[in-house]
Amino acid sequence: MKRTYIATRENALDSRQWHLIDAQGQVLGRLASRIAVLLRGKHKPTFTEHEDTGDFVIVINAAGVRLTGRKVQDKIYRRHTGYPGGVRAATAAEVLSHHPERVLQAAVVGMLPKNRLGRRLATKVKIYPGPDHPHVAQRPVAG
Repeated sequence: MKRTYIATRENALDSRQWHLIDAQGQVLGRLASRIAVLLRGKHKPTFTEHEDTGDFVIVINAAGVRLTGRKVQDKIYRRHTGYPGGVRAATAAEVLSHHPERVLQAAVVGMLPKNRLGRRLATKVKIYPGPDHPHVAQRPVAG
């Protein structure tokens, strides 16, 4: 009788890799979905829905990410300060100019599960606006 393989937390830790992705000139949504697949581990045959079987992802040149159509002017990012009436809104162009990594972070988090696992997976993506990153010791593989 064949049994379905179910990964455990200990098994998943053995096969973790670090991926380096260059976001220069890439479309935001397509890049974010590729990152989400790597974070969840859906590219591996040992994928298990309720376990963190994914890899770490380093994204460089996040300032060079592209938005298609009129999203640069029309897309609005909202946040709340925590005070009454404290809703703050900014267009994608404003967020890209001040904090380009936040645009990609919001897109990736939106593609992850909305539960404890998703919050843990969101900490495994490291996004940098320029070409430099401090993760050389992890020996990331390109792609």
